[in-house]
Amino acid sequence: MQGGVGVLTPGMTAPPQRTYGRGQVTAKQAGGKTRLDEFYQEGAAKIRIPESFDGSMEAVLINTSGGLTGGDRLNWVMDAADGTTLTATTQACEKIYRSDGGPAVIDTELRVGEGARLDWLPQETILFDDASLNRRLDVDLAETSEFLAIEAVLLGRKAMGEAVRYGQFRDRWRVRRSGTLIHAEDVRMTGDIENLIAQTAVLGGEVAFATLLYCGKRGEALLPKVRAALGEMGGGASEWNGKLVARIVAPDGYSLRKSLIPALKVLRENENLPKVWHL
Repeated sequence: MQGGVGVLTPGMTAPPQRTYGRGQVTAKQAGGKTRLDEFYQEGAAKIRIPESFDGSMEAVLINTSGGLTGGDRLNWVMDAADGTTLTATTQACEKIYRSDGGPAVIDTELRVGEGARLDWLPQETILFDDASLNRRLDVDLAETSEFLAIEAVLLGRKAMGEAVRYGQFRDRWRVRRSGTLIHAEDVRMTGDIENLIAQTAVLGGEVAFATLLYCGKRGEALLPKVRAALGEMGGGASEWNGKLVARIVAPDGYSLRKSLIPALKVLRENENLPKVWHL
C-alpha cells in the first residue's frame, strides 16, 4: 500500500469490480393522499418518483449498472404505511449475465400497513446462458392490507436467437400476514437447464414463465375474471384463504405479456400498468 492506494505487484491481478446497490422508499398518508416519507438510494440502485394525480404513489426502480453478474448485489425496501397506496416497478427488464463465480443476489423487502395497498410490479428478469441468480422476496402484511406481486422470467430472448443451456436460478418467496406465514415457495433451477425445462412437469419446453400473487379480500371474486383474462395461454389460477395465485408459461416474452397485462389489469381494478411497461 502506498498513500492508502493498493498497488499491484508483478503476478497479481485486480479483482473484478462488483455492483452494489440499495434503495428504500417509505410512503405515508398526508391529507388523504400517499406522500413520500423516507427516501434512500446508494450505489447502482436509483429510484424515481413520477408525478401522480390520483392520490397514490409510484416508485420506479433503476439499476444503473445495466445488468448483474456473479457477485453483484441489489437490495430494495418498500414500505407502504397505514392507508397508503404504493406501486413499485422497474425502469426496464433486469438482465442477469454469465457468471464466472458465484450468484448475483437480489433481495427485496416489502412492508404493507393497515388499510394500505402495495403492488410489486417489476418488469421481466432475463437470464442469459450460464447466468447465476439468487432472488429473495420477503413481505410483511398487516391484517387489512392488500398486496399484488408479479415476477416474470425469460430464459434468453427468443427473438434474438438466445437460449439458456446451463446456469442457476433460485427464487425464494415468504409472505406473512400479522406475523403468520401465508405463502412460501422456492424455485430452483440448476445445471442443465435446457433439459430441465423440456420436462412436461416443469415448463414443457417453454422459455417464459411468471407467478402472480394477490393477497386480499377480493381474491375469490376476482378469480373467474383472472382466469378469463389468461385465456388459452398455458397456466392457470386458484384462490383459497384470501390468496390468489396464477402461474403462466409462454413460448416467449411477447406471448407472456399478452396474458400478463390483462390479468394484472383485473387485479388492479382496471387501472393501467405503470407507463414504463409500455415504453
